[in-house]
Amino acid sequence: MKRGRKPTIDAADITRAAIAIADAEGLAAVSMARVAQEMGNATMALYRHVKSKDELLTLMGDAAFDDPPPLPDGEWRDKLEVWAKELLKGVRKRPWFLQIPMSGPPTGPRSLAWFDSALGALEGTPLEAEEKVGVVMGLLTFVHGEAWLNVALTKGFEDDPARFSRQYGQRLREIVDPRRMPALAKIVAAGVFDMDDLFDADDVAAEFDFGLHLFLEGVATHIGGRS
Repeated sequence: MKRGRKPTIDAADITRAAIAIADAEGLAAVSMARVAQEMGNATMALYRHVKSKDELLTLMGDAAFDDPPPLPDGEWRDKLEVWAKELLKGVRKRPWFLQIPMSGPPTGPRSLAWFDSALGALEGTPLEAEEKVGVVMGLLTFVHGEAWLNVALTKGFEDDPARFSRQYGQRLREIVDPRRMPALAKIVAAGVFDMDDLFDADDVAAEFDFGLHLFLEGVATHIGGRS
């Protein structure tokens, strides 16, 4: 009895299978052989559509997010705030995205759509084209940095909650020398770290909002100087 031909696959199918593995087990579990196994194909069959694991990671990074959300009517600032928060939500949904090496500027359709969305939010401002790109890249860096910090701290808290307790403030009092670190010593003395739980989801969200406010405030000041 002849075996039927395996269903035709393409790069999109391979990318979806790889993302499913990363969602379930993390990015380290993704390999061309593992994806082929999950799809029921020979590994070499995948290479006809995706040339290397590096290319697969690039495709995964582009497909990791949904399409950019519709932005509200109104001021550029309100639009970029929504854009940044939705991007952060996407990264938190798939934290393995942060482990994908960045090898160049965005070229994937989903990444470019997010780029276009943020640039569109700045339409109507007096910013030059290069300045608009600079604002978007700066905001992208801020969101990715906040997401990376949040993911790392979440993992650290899960592994050792005691490190995020009042013990941290006590430890700082022992090791921070006011003569060498006067600014930090003042913060420690003020009791900023004297909390039973230094890692709190509400605090993380508030810190992101504060950082986003400062970033957008700086952009607003720059725009005000150009008006």
